[in-house]
Formats: sequence, C-alpha cells, structure tokens
Amino acid sequence: SFISTYDGADVEAREALVQENPLQSAKTFYSLLGHISKDQTIQYLLTLVDDFLQERKNRVGIFREYARKRKESVWAQFLNLLNRPDPFIQNMTARVIAKMACWSPQPMQGQDLQHFLLWLKDQMKMPKNKYVESVARCLQMMLRIEEYRRSFAGVGGVETIVSVLSGKVNFQIQYQLTFCLWLISFTPDLATKLNKYGVIPILADILSDAQKEKVSRIILAVFRNLIEKPEEREVKKENCISMFQCKVMKQLELLEQRKLEDEDITDDIAFLMEKMESSVQDLSSYDEYVTEIKSGRLEWSPVHRSDRFWRENAHKLNDKNYELLKILLNLLETNNDPLVLCVAC
Repeated sequence: SFISTYDGADVEAREALVQENPLQSAKTFYSLLGHISKDQTIQYLLTLVDDFLQERKNRVGIFREYARKRKESVWAQFLNLLNRPDPFIQNMTARVIAKMACWSPQPMQGQDLQHFLLWLKDQMKMPKNKYVESVARCLQMMLRIEEYRRSFAGVGGVETIVSVLSGKVNFQIQYQLTFCLWLISFTPDLATKLNKYGVIPILADILSDAQKEKVSRIILAVFRNLIEKPEEREVKKENCISMFQCKVMKQLELLEQRKLEDEDITDDIAFLMEKMESSVQDLSSYDEYVTEIKSGRLEWSPVHRSDRFWRENAHKLNDKNYELLKILLNLLETNNDPLVLCVAC
C-alpha cells in the first residue's frame, strides 16, 4: 500500500513515489483519517502527514488540489480531529493545520480560520495543558501572516496571551508567547492598541526576573516595536512613558552592565533609553498621572498627595468622555491589589 511503501522509503524514494501520482497520497491520507477510529492508528497517520509536509512545503498544494477536484473543504477533516478526546491527536492535528495554513498559496479563511484560532486560544487557557508549548509553536507560525494576526486579535487572542503571561509560566512559554506579541506588533494598528491590554507592565515584570537572554531579547524587541510601529505620535509617547513608569529604564541599565554580546540587544537598549529619556524630559505631572492610570499600576506617587496638582487638573478628568474616570472605576471593580484600590479611591 502507499502508506507502508512511503513510510519505509528514504527521502528521495518518497519524493519519487509522491511525484508518480501526487493526488493519490492526499486521497490515501484523507480516506484513512476519515474511516479509522483507533487512536493509535490516527496518531501514526498524523505524524506521517506532518513529516510529509515538513519534507516538502509545496506538498500542501497536493491536499489543496485534491480537495478542489472533489469540491470538498481542505480543512473539514482536520478540524474535526481537533474534537477527538486524545490530546496527542488534537495537537498533532493542530501542527498539520498550521503548516497547511502558512505554506499554502491560498490563506485559510472565514469560519475555518476562526474555528482554528479559537481552538488555539482555548488550549492556551486550559489549566495544566502539557501541550501548551506545541500550541504556542502553532501560533508562532500563524502570526507571521498579517491576515491571521488580525483574525487572532479579533477573537480576543491578545488578552489571552497577556492573561497567560501574567500567571506562573516557565521561561520557554514566556519566550514563545512574547514572540507572538512581537509578531502582532508588526501590524501598526494592532501595535497601537497593544498596551490597552497591559502588555508593557506584564512584560516589564517578566524582564525584571528574566534569567534567560532570549527572553530579555524578545521583550526588548516588543518594546521597540511599540515605539516604532504605531503611527500616532501620542501613542508612541504614551508607550515610552508607560515603560519608564514600569521601571524599564532601570532594567535596561542592569542589562547594559552585563556586557551582552548580542548586537540586537545592545541596539535595542540604546534605542529604548534614548526614546524614554526624550519622552520623559518634557513630561508634565498630568501626563505622568494619565500614564499611571492607564497602566493600572497605581502607587502613592507625588501627584496623588499634591493639593496644587488637583486644583489645576481635577477638571481634566472630564476630558475624552470621562476616559480616566471610567478606567478608575474599572480598577475599583476588578483589581485585587490593596494599594491600587487605596490610590484609586
């Protein structure tokens, strides 16, 4: 049979077998995956499909062509396998879908794309999911494509990444999910909104504890994009001030002392320090207050204790349709930190 011949052959013989009748390989895989119920066999077949695609990226086109000729969805069979109870099957299927979605000339679209991205998002949120690194790897592939970035942001993906990063996760997950944020930050309008989800405070916290250089490097790359990519000057400045208030400058000084050999890190450190210094120079106390409120990290900074500050600025709380008051109310309703609640009151 095709499967046993293919599995037992070397790379060159495999390619010759596929070229002999390209659509036969897709037909065999689809047919077996649709008719076999035994978990162990499905695991084996999915691993074979994954290897099949990994060997030659253009083989994705074989599945596409087979589905087109049969007027069937190229995705339906694989998306159904995501519902199987076996976690290995689910995650090997996700790897296959991600490769097909990223290596195909035609992008994944509509309900199929939304279904897959929601599945990835839900898997990230699942407590004690031992396949979370595999899920993150799928996202690292998918988010290289702008259309997929926008769709992922549209289904609440950014909030989920931030939520996972705010919990206790190992350095590998920190790196992978920050890498996902870095990819998202290449799209200017998404970069503009990123800090609305508290990305800067969370990443600043991780940076202060980071033991691995690759984690520090990818966080600094995100910070740089949050200054370079947004088109509005106001957003660039707000992000700079937020970084300053989250003590990023101090972390950069500590990193600078470590005499790092990685040129990307040293360039990013110099860039971020310069941008933060210039933003803070002409910073009014009210600008500082606004950034503090938006960061959600309230503390007894001097403005909170100054009668003069409130006499001069209290009326500004009505600006932009009470934007700051709404943020304060939200903090009072959702935050559990006693210091934040005291200052907000």
